[in-house]
Amino acid sequence: MTTAPARPSFLARLTASLADPVLRALVVATLISRLGRGVFLTVTVLYFTFVVGLPAHEVAIVLTLASAAGVLSSFAGGWLADRVRARRLLIGLSIADGIGLIAYVFAGDFATALVIAVVVGAVEQAANSTRSAIIARAFTGEARVGARAVLRTVTNVSIAVGSGVGALALALGTPEAYRATIVLAGAASLLGVMQLVRLPRSVDAPAPRAAGPVTTATGSTDVAASLRAERIALRAHSPWRDPRYLLLTALSAVFGMQFAVTNIGVPLWVAHATEAPAVVVSAVLILNTTIVVLFQMPLSRGTHDLRVAGRVSAIAAWLMAGACVVYALSAGLPAWGAVVVVLLAALAHAFAEVLSQAGGWGLSFELADPVRAGTYQGVFGMGYSLGAMCAPLVVTATALEHGLAGWSVLGVVFLASGLGTWAIARSAARAAERMPSQPPAAGAEASASVGP
Repeated sequence: MTTAPARPSFLARLTASLADPVLRALVVATLISRLGRGVFLTVTVLYFTFVVGLPAHEVAIVLTLASAAGVLSSFAGGWLADRVRARRLLIGLSIADGIGLIAYVFAGDFATALVIAVVVGAVEQAANSTRSAIIARAFTGEARVGARAVLRTVTNVSIAVGSGVGALALALGTPEAYRATIVLAGAASLLGVMQLVRLPRSVDAPAPRAAGPVTTATGSTDVAASLRAERIALRAHSPWRDPRYLLLTALSAVFGMQFAVTNIGVPLWVAHATEAPAVVVSAVLILNTTIVVLFQMPLSRGTHDLRVAGRVSAIAAWLMAGACVVYALSAGLPAWGAVVVVLLAALAHAFAEVLSQAGGWGLSFELADPVRAGTYQGVFGMGYSLGAMCAPLVVTATALEHGLAGWSVLGVVFLASGLGTWAIARSAARAAERMPSQPPAAGAEASASVGP
C-alpha cells in the first residue's frame, strides 16, 4: 500500500522560499524591521500618554492624522516605483522610517509628536506600496501571491516577538525604558535596510513602454515627441480609468475593516458587553497570529487564478459575516460561555482574514495593468489605508453602539463586500475564457514581467 508523501513542514516551506534572491532579501529585511515595528506598536500609545503627556483626545488626533497621511503616500509610493529605481526608493523610505521612529524620543509636545507621526505614517505606507510594486515586477503568477504570503507570515512572527520585547518597557514603566525601547525599534528598522541593498538590479527594471518611439523623416528618434507620446499613452493605462480595479479596491478596503474588529471591536466588546475576563482578548490575538502564521502560505496557493481568488473571497465573506453574529451572541452568557463563543468567533474571523488577504492579493496582481504595475499597487494600497482610517468609526457606530443589531449590520457589510469581490473575479475569469489568446487580465503573466 503506497502512502501519500508527507506535506513539507512550515519551516521547510519557508526555507524553500528563500532560494529566490529577491524574496530572500525581502524576507530577511522584513524579519528584522518588523521586529522593531512590533516593539514600537506595543509602547506607542502609553509613551504618548505617560512620557510625552498627551491627553487621550490628542493621542487619537495624532494616530488618525498619521493614518490619513498614509492614504496619500500609499499611492505616491506605487506611482514613484513606476518612475524611479524601485530598489533605491525602498531603501530610502526604509531609512527614513527608521530615523523617524528614533525621532519619537525627541517628541515633547503635541505639535512635535504630530509632525513625527505624520511623517512616519506616510513613509511606512509608501514603503509598503513600493514593496508591492517590486513583487509585482519580480514575480509572475502564483509566485507573486506566494511572496506576499511569505512576507505576511514573517511579519506576524516578527511583530509578535517584538511585542514581547516591548512589554519589558511597559513592565519597567520609566521614561528612560520607553525611550530606549523606541531607539531599539528604530535601530532594528535601519538594520533591515542592510538586507535591502542585496536586492538584485532586476527589481529596477522599467515598466514596458506604453508607446513606441517617434521617429523623424530621417529615421532618428525624436526624443521630445517620444516622451510626449508616452505621456499620452500612459493615460490609457491609468488605474483611475479602470472601473473594475477601482471597484475591487473599494470592496477590498471595506473588507479590510475586519482588522479593526480584532484590534478595537473585540477588546471593547469583551470589556463592556460580556462577562468574559479581559485575558480572553490576549487569547484572541494569539489565536489570530497562530492561524495567520500556520495557514497564510498554504491557503494562498492557487489564488493567482481568478476563479480560485474569487472563491476564497466568497468563503471569507461568509466566515466573517458568521463571526460577527457569533461575537454578538457572547453578550449575556456566563463567563465560561462567553469565552467559548468569543474564541469560536475569533477562529472563524482568523480564517476569514487569511482567505480574504489571499484572494485580494491574487486579484490585485492579476487585474493590474503591467505597464503601470506600481501605480496600480499604490491605488490598491491607498484603498486599504483609507479603509483602516475609517474602520474605528464604522466598528464603533455599528457593533459597539447597537449590540446584536450593529454586529449584524457589520456582518452584512462584510458579506456584501466579499461577495462583490467574488463577482468581479468570476466576471474577469469568464471574460478571459472568451479570449483564450489573451492573458486572463491586464496584469496576468505579462511578457513584460521581470523574473527574479
